[in-house]
Amino acid sequence: MFSRLREDIECVKERDPAARSFLEIWLLYPGLRAVRMHRKANWCYRHKLFFCARWISQRAVRKTGIEIHPAATIGRRFFIDHGTGVVIGETAIIGDDVTLYQGVTLGGTGKDTGKRHPTIGNGVMVGSGAKVLGPFTVGDNSVIAAGAVVLNEIPPNCTAVGVPAKVVKQNGKRVSLDQIHIPDPVQMELDALKKRIAELEEKVK
Repeated sequence: MFSRLREDIECVKERDPAARSFLEIWLLYPGLRAVRMHRKANWCYRHKLFFCARWISQRAVRKTGIEIHPAATIGRRFFIDHGTGVVIGETAIIGDDVTLYQGVTLGGTGKDTGKRHPTIGNGVMVGSGAKVLGPFTVGDNSVIAAGAVVLNEIPPNCTAVGVPAKVVKQNGKRVSLDQIHIPDPVQMELDALKKRIAELEEKVK
């Protein structure tokens, strides 16, 4: 237990240039506190102590502003920087050496059953405000830019940006994007509404 705690503190020290000491990180970093409380909640959940698991996780939300479902699977050296507004869903799986910033959601779309939340590979960084929604995988060592909305699988060693997110770099090389013919989701919805209105008007006639 103490070796895992030391590992968690050391990863914060390595990734946050503002961190000054082990004591400061241990006592004052909400991301570390949320991860430690999640490990307890997850132990309870795996041992079918569901009420206790939920109680710990909800207490963590009140203390840190970070909500992690007790059933979520989280790897080693997981760092949540700042952390306010982070939400991690029930079936999310997070690998080792992952970093999340504030406002990140690892959530579902509401359309899936069973595995509803993303799988985040090893060494992934998810920028502030990004939303990763659905039961797909973000590959190892990928970067999700701040504010991106990821709705589809991201291969390893990629950088994804935008709404919806597109891969702009893979294995250190820029990916050529067709900036003209990218589908506009708002226009697609408007076209669908126009089509439906036309169908209804035809039925009324």
